[in-house]
Amino acid sequence: MIEDSEIKTKTSPFAIREGEIKVFDGKDGYVSMNQIIQKINVGHINELHFRIMELVNEFEFITSRQLFQLLSKENFDIKSQDKLNNKLEQLVKTKILTRYYFNSEDGKGIYRIYCLEKMGKYLLNSRGVECNWQPTDNTKTVPMIKKRLASNQTLIAYKDKVHAFDSYEVRATMRAKVLGKTFKTTGPKITLSIQGRKLDFIFEVVRREDDWENKLKDRMKLYHDFYTNFAPMDSGFKTIPQLIIQCEDEKHIAEAFKVIVINNLVPPKINLYYTTDLRQNSQNLEQSLIDFKLDTQNNKYKMENPTIKILG
Repeated sequence: MIEDSEIKTKTSPFAIREGEIKVFDGKDGYVSMNQIIQKINVGHINELHFRIMELVNEFEFITSRQLFQLLSKENFDIKSQDKLNNKLEQLVKTKILTRYYFNSEDGKGIYRIYCLEKMGKYLLNSRGVECNWQPTDNTKTVPMIKKRLASNQTLIAYKDKVHAFDSYEVRATMRAKVLGKTFKTTGPKITLSIQGRKLDFIFEVVRREDDWENKLKDRMKLYHDFYTNFAPMDSGFKTIPQLIIQCEDEKHIAEAFKVIVINNLVPPKINLYYTTDLRQNSQNLEQSLIDFKLDTQNNKYKMENPTIKILG
């Protein structure tokens, strides 16, 4: 597998492409549960397959490369990406998982996306694994799926590269008290541990989808409410979490910053940081975050790239 630092692309694979659609790449037809049980009984579906199901269930949408990265840190002898792809093909053929790819005027996407099918839910439930999947989950839009994939990559990067990494949630539940709304982050909640002290990072993943500026404004109103009225243990946070806006590229950061500042939606009590998908590919994440400082001489904001030692 190509390491993150060896990836030379200048455009995130999880950026929005014009006219992009999601294309079904799974299997049609009927597979009975008796057929699947027979495959389990003879060992054709084993513990590795079940672990794959659990990860797909947890992350909702995921690429085979992301699965390989996660499984490589566990006690499974996967050997190679091709071997894992063969396992995934088995799960697709038995309608335990299904698969999609993205297509646009530029051609097919370079990766496949995996998600659960109903047989996968039945098998996980039989083992006592909580699974809230329902068929309509697989109808989610391209931007929603790409936010999830970009979020996955950030989570994996922090898990692999940040020494202070402690734990994570795929998505965190937040509460805007004054607006009276509960919402979920589009990115992960990542908890770091430093000398016994816990620090939470929460990521909001933004894509250049239709009307994205207004959608960002609506999301930032919720965050502004949360931070303005924060008290210990709100939404389960003992201390105020750090918010990071994850954009498609550096230009997108400037565009998002402008939307937030012009509408007076910069959350109080924290320094708001930004990042991009490709910044997670660096071997060291100490300089993966960006913030903006006001230059009082010309009254303009300047993009800065601070070194955050805790991310080493």
